[in-house]
Parts: sequence; structure tokens; C-alpha cells
Amino acid sequence: MSLSTMPLEALAPLDRADDLMHLLARWVERGWLRALDKAFVGFLHELDPQADPLVLLAAALTSHQLGHGHVCLDLFETLSAPDFALSLPPEGDVQSGVMLLPSQLLDGQEGAHWCHALAASPLVALAVDGSAAAQSRPLVLSGKRLYLRRYWTYERRIDSALRQRLATQEAILADLPQRLNGLFDQAPPEGVVDWQKLACALATRGAFSIVTGGPGTGKTTTVVRLLALLQAPAVEQGTALRIRLAAPTGKAAARLTESISQQVRSLQVSDAVREKIPTEVTTVHRLLGSRPGTRHFRHHAGNLLPLDVLVVDEASMIDLEMMANLLDALPPHARLVLLGDKDQLASVEAGAVLGDLCRDAEAGWYSPHTRQWLEHVSGESLAGSGLQEDLDASHPLAQQVVMLRYSRRFGEGSGIGQLARWVNQQNPEQARQLLDAGSHDLFRLSLKGEHDRALERLVLDGQGADAHGYRYYLNLLRTSRPAAETPRDDPRWTDWARQLLQAFDAFQLLCAVRKGPWGVEGLNQRITAALLKARLIDSDQQWYEGRPVLMTRNDYGLGLMNGDIGIALKLPESDGGPQVLRVAFPRNDGQGGVRFVLPSRLNDVETVYAMTVHKSQGSEFAHTALILPDALNPVLTKELIYTGITRAKDRFSLIETRGGVFEEAVRRKVKRLSGLMLELGA
Repeated sequence: MSLSTMPLEALAPLDRADDLMHLLARWVERGWLRALDKAFVGFLHELDPQADPLVLLAAALTSHQLGHGHVCLDLFETLSAPDFALSLPPEGDVQSGVMLLPSQLLDGQEGAHWCHALAASPLVALAVDGSAAAQSRPLVLSGKRLYLRRYWTYERRIDSALRQRLATQEAILADLPQRLNGLFDQAPPEGVVDWQKLACALATRGAFSIVTGGPGTGKTTTVVRLLALLQAPAVEQGTALRIRLAAPTGKAAARLTESISQQVRSLQVSDAVREKIPTEVTTVHRLLGSRPGTRHFRHHAGNLLPLDVLVVDEASMIDLEMMANLLDALPPHARLVLLGDKDQLASVEAGAVLGDLCRDAEAGWYSPHTRQWLEHVSGESLAGSGLQEDLDASHPLAQQVVMLRYSRRFGEGSGIGQLARWVNQQNPEQARQLLDAGSHDLFRLSLKGEHDRALERLVLDGQGADAHGYRYYLNLLRTSRPAAETPRDDPRWTDWARQLLQAFDAFQLLCAVRKGPWGVEGLNQRITAALLKARLIDSDQQWYEGRPVLMTRNDYGLGLMNGDIGIALKLPESDGGPQVLRVAFPRNDGQGGVRFVLPSRLNDVETVYAMTVHKSQGSEFAHTALILPDALNPVLTKELIYTGITRAKDRFSLIETRGGVFEEAVRRKVKRLSGLMLELGA
């Protein structure tokens, strides 16, 4: 339904706040707004009983936007394209439609009308007003963007911190070209720019840098060599740098710990330098010292982190609030290096910080001075790179961003790599041709209705030669179990658990949504029933041996992080005693360690035969299957499809429940509203 075809009674003017509260109640019932959004408006109405209903409406929609990852409300875009701007209809609402906007906003001057009402409200501060009175107002209006004050403040803190870091020029090593050549002794194929080498060079000259790139482009390889480049001269001078490594989730931290440990061992550096390059990665929450039950951390502007270099991997998952807290806690002298894939899904919480900061990465936009310096110290030529030049100094941030463009993991013969590229370029026609043609690592399954058993066959047994589904790890659970008389402290129990955790990573079903028959909740029930029918598990109760679970929140007491995956196993309680269920989780130590936790201590877990693409970020699986729902949904975008594809190392399967949804999703791009890049680009 469009605004022009909406019944007239739906467009009645909002003359009183009571009219608005009645309207918001209808939206909450419909699932268009959260109860939290309506409660926030009620709070504002108490602060200002005479508040203009249009101001309260804007506040409700701004709160609504935060629930969809937006930092602010764009007033003009909301009026010109309500469905798109406000992510409607929500998941589970089969009817398409727009917010029922009041008639005051449909008079041809709607944007100006709304802005005027907001600017005149005592609940709203103008961004340019720095008075004490303005700083106490809960809403902030910046041009056509309306913010909750907290998120306006986060943006300003990030903007200020990054401006200061971009203005900081580090001393350049006199022998930088020689050191770079020593670390990068294996050049890429002829005619390919060594972007890893350029990224290392660029990161040495500033207090802030970003290395972005897709899977297999060598982000970890690059950062290990960067750390060696920074640490070697410091060790030679007897003042080793304090380096810390962090990632947003426990799973991402464990993966980076493992890969960095391997990379450091192969470095061509002295033992003295190698010993000073850390391999242990912590979560950002743990690094900052999270205080349970609060939004605060032990480390902040008044208690800075004791470090000289901080590297943060999977930075696309970091939301606006966390980035602001991280920058607050960094010492002024410390270097910050962000790693991540700018094309992946953004954080679950509000903001798309890495995406905002990398908006110029594809085009490059290096100044002539930056280009000349890079070519001089690296020996690489950018003449044929196709990068844009920043001739008027309008892209200051771009001078510290490098995009890695050559994938060693997904070469020309990789169907997964080609599919990811077509999706990323929003070319659904080429992507479909590739899927239809098939390859050794790409598969497609079209289901013939909700009860098509082909889904169960894929999930249980995988697809393609030498494929594995969930039958693989469950059979292994039974056939490789240590003998019943094996002592409880025998390392064979730990080895068995580690083997099963690795086997579970052979296959993972990913979903776009949580609700409905093609969402996480419905599919976990369906797969559990199929496994029970196949006698691969012996119970469908909450806890049973073989149940895989996903941590949905950080639990610092147990040392488990959001995103960690464990498997329930029966182990002896004592030598010769009865066996009890414990959940085995991999330790984030890079050494293959395992910890065992009683199920009763796990409050925030869910079964994980199926997981959302969002939850899969920071993980990799040998075979990933992505199932799409049978109707378009606001979450279905090219970023979601791309992220799902790139979780696969060896095989990828697309499961379609209705034709055309894949193409529609690839054509849509995530657009998260914020003002961060607008400020930093100036």
C-alpha cells in the first residue's frame, strides 16, 4: 500500500500526544515498533507534557531505528521512502505497507515542517548548540538527522579521537624499504600489486590504520608482518612494545589466536623479536574490563589501557558504542590497527563503523604524496592499479586505509570465490549462472515445499564427494569414545572432545531469519527431530549427549564468550563412577585446549544445528549451507548473502525455498544511517 492509496482515516492529523500514543500502541501490536520505543516516548511526554506530537513521533522512530542498527533517523528519507528507511515490514509480517504517517507530514513541505517542530522543542538540542541547557536534552538534531543524545555523543567521541590520530605522524624508519623486503620475500604473481606490503608500510606512519579485504586476502599475514616491522627496531633498542590483540567474539578470538600462532612461527625474524610478538587474542570486552550488569568498563579515559599497539580483528562486528569506548581507553601514543572485511554484515548493535570508515577503500583515493611515498618504500607501482587520486585533500581518512585485493584462498578456479565476488558486486544474473552451472565447491538445492525431505538429507549427510553433515560428528561421538574404564583425568577424554568439536565444524546450516519454518527456531526443531528419527541422538529433551549449543552472551565467570560453540558429552564424574553430561568448549588459547562446563551453569545458550548468518561471523566451516526464506525480508541483503558464502572454506550450498528471493536479496544493499563518515570525510 502506498501513501497515495492509503485510506483517508489512516492519515488523520496528530493534534494531541494521546492521539500519538494510541497510534504507537497499534504499531506495537502490529510488530512495527518495540514496546521499548513506546515506553521511551512515554518518558519524554512526562518530561514535556506539552510536547508536539510530531516531536514524540520522531523520537519513537529514532528509537525504532536503533533496533535496526541505525544510529539516527533521517527525516527526509523517512518521508520519501518509509518502508525502506524504517525496515518495514518486520520479520513475520507478511503484509507490505508503510508507517501510517500523519497528515501534517504530507503537505509538500514535510521535511522542513518536521525539522522546524523539532528545532523548537525543549526536548531537542541543535548540534551546533554547546550550551549547558542544550547538553541536557535527550534528543539532538544535526541537519536532517535526529539522534538520541547518547549515540550523538558516541559519534562525536569517535570523530574526535580519529581526527587526533590521523593528525599524528609517526617517525618513519630509515631502513623501512629493506625491512619490508626482508618480511615480504614471496611476491604475488607477476602484475599483481603486493597490497599486503603496502598495508604494512602505510600502517607504520600513523597512529591509526585500517586493513580491509575479503577471505584469503591475507589480513592475518599482513598484521603479523606489521607487528614484526614495529617490534624489531623497538627490541633492538631495548624497549619492546606492549602489543595486544583483540576480537569482538570468543570464536573470532580463538580463530585469530590459532592463525597468528602459525604465522609467527614462520616469520623470518630473530628469536628475540618473535618472542615479543603476542599470539594470544582476547575479546574486546575482556580487554576493556567489562563490568557485568553495567555499560561501563574498567579501562576508560581516566584509566587507559597499558599498551603501545592494539590490533582489532573482525572489526566489522564492532558497534558504535564499543568503538567509542575502545578509543576512549587508548593511550594517545598507542597505535590502533583495525582488520576486517568491509563487505560483511555490520554489527548487530547500532552502527556500521568499519563500513563507514572504509567507504573510500575500493577507490583508494590516495593523495599524490601518499602514492609516491608508498611506491618509494615498497617498490610497488600503483600506475595500473585503477585507484582514484585525492587531489584536493578531501579524503584524509583514506590515506590510512588499505584494501587487500588478491585472494590466495579463493583463486580463479574457486566457485565460492567467484560467487562471493558476483554477490558483492550486486550482479545476481552472473551469480545465478554460476550456481546453475555448478562446480566442485558450489551446490544449489531448490526445495519443493516445506516438507521436502531433501533438506534433511543435506543436513545429515552433506553434499558432494567426501561430504559430511551432522551424521559425521554424531557417528564419531559413538565410535571414538574412550573406554568406560578410562580414568576421568586421562587426556583421551580431552582429545575425544577436541576431535568432536573439529568434526562439528565440517558442516553448518545458516539462516537469514530466526522465526518461521525457514528460521533458526523452526529448523533447529526440525533437525533435532530428523536426528532422533535416524537414531543419531537418543532424546529431544533440552539436554542430551551430542547437543551442540551456541553461547548467546558473554559469561566472564565461565570464560565463555558470545558465539562460542560447545557440544554436550557424557564423561565420568570420577574414576569408575557414573557418567554425567558436560559441555565441551574449545579454549581460546590456540593450543587446542578444551574446557568442560556443567549444563546447569549455562544460562545463555541455544541449540545450533542452525544459526543466523549474523552469529556465524568470525567463524569458518568446511561446508556451509545457507537457507533463504520464501519471502523477502528487510534482513535479506547482499551483505548477508556474501557473509554466508564466505563462511565456507571448501563447499557452499544455497538452499532456496522460493525462486527469485536470492536475486532480490543480492540487489539490496545494507544502508545504515549515521553521520560518522560525513564528519571524517570533511
